[in-house]
Amino acid sequence: MAFRFTTRPGHPTFADLPWEEPLAEWDTERLVTPVRGIHRHVVRFVAYGPQLYALKELPGRLAEREYRLLRGLAERSVPVVEAVGVATGRTTREGEPLDDVLITEHLRYSLPYRALFSRRSLSDLWEPLLDALAQLLVRAHLAGFFWGDCSLSNTLFRRDAGALAAYIVDVETGEMHPTLSDGQRRHDLDIAQTNVAGELLDIVAATRPDGGWTVLEDDPRLHPAAVADDLCKRYEGLWHELTTDELIPEGEEWRVADRVQRLNDLGYDVAEIELVDDPGEDGRRFRLTTRVVEPGHHRPRLLQLTGLDVQENQARRLLNDILAYRTAVEAETGVALGEQIAAMRWMVEIFEPTLARVPAELRDRLEDAEIYHQILEHRWFLSERAGRDVGLEAATDDYLAAVLPAQTDERTVLDPATSELPVIGGPDPEVT
Repeated sequence: MAFRFTTRPGHPTFADLPWEEPLAEWDTERLVTPVRGIHRHVVRFVAYGPQLYALKELPGRLAEREYRLLRGLAERSVPVVEAVGVATGRTTREGEPLDDVLITEHLRYSLPYRALFSRRSLSDLWEPLLDALAQLLVRAHLAGFFWGDCSLSNTLFRRDAGALAAYIVDVETGEMHPTLSDGQRRHDLDIAQTNVAGELLDIVAATRPDGGWTVLEDDPRLHPAAVADDLCKRYEGLWHELTTDELIPEGEEWRVADRVQRLNDLGYDVAEIELVDDPGEDGRRFRLTTRVVEPGHHRPRLLQLTGLDVQENQARRLLNDILAYRTAVEAETGVALGEQIAAMRWMVEIFEPTLARVPAELRDRLEDAEIYHQILEHRWFLSERAGRDVGLEAATDDYLAAVLPAQTDERTVLDPATSELPVIGGPDPEVT
């Protein structure tokens, strides 16, 4: 037998795995079965301590190609699963050639779309799901990536302070370019629209034996075709906001700051602003061109202030809580508090003590930032019901007693968590 590894440092060597056997025939104690999507190829999962890795068998040099594409996307700050390594040149003990294997790190606290639908209905999910997918596709296109098979199946989702964050999982059909033409973008969007409509129809079929969708007729927006159409509208709206020049009449230069703020609110930093004198029939005006850099306006700021690496909406929520804490302390003491000092005091006095109260057996149910966000949401709910601020401690106690114990552990969700949503008429999810 023979094989060759290309791996990144900081991960296991994987040398103890039975590389001389086809992936579908593996029988090792490291194998686990998390909730997973549907794949075209054999995919198995192995555990090394608390960390899971996905192994996908691909013919030819496709594994190495996908490894390079994933690395390239990560370098361009597009959310993707982490490419760990690739095994090539595999043979059996008898010397027969075997397909190459791509190794990626399992994304903790992530769920495929079918697992999401086992917990929540389309009426609850369609807006955060579409926002996350549209954001992901825009980020990919800004980076010059033609996906070629954008779909819910090729995406993983993580909770993000009431919203969802989307990550690319499968790039087999992808292509990297310096930039994409409008035609390439529209073609990719058409593929996404078709795929999403079909996947949602599959969900409807799985929940209704007759395959009908009458359960959704009270809200036409929830028909799978309408939802897929809405994906296109959200994509086009975001793309327009990020890339379109804006004409600003003389005397309305305040609109420059307004445009920058809108982009920041969307999670994008502005690297450069260009104002070009563009006289019109109605007087002097300026053409405003903004060049955005990677989204995640709030994430790096929170990381710098606290060392917490979280999702974008979670970061926004925590930064707002830091600001509220800072304002309250300054009002109480009459002394101005620097942002960095306020953030560190908030960590020591508020954030860490709150999470320390979470029982050890419940701590891994959700990410720390998501737990804290949900406690803040619960505080608002209880305060609204009581007609007064119930305070953080009381809200935390009630959340830990009534809400978090009912939450499924999402760090690594194992089958059969989504057994109620089988693939109707589909292949075996292990080998597709």
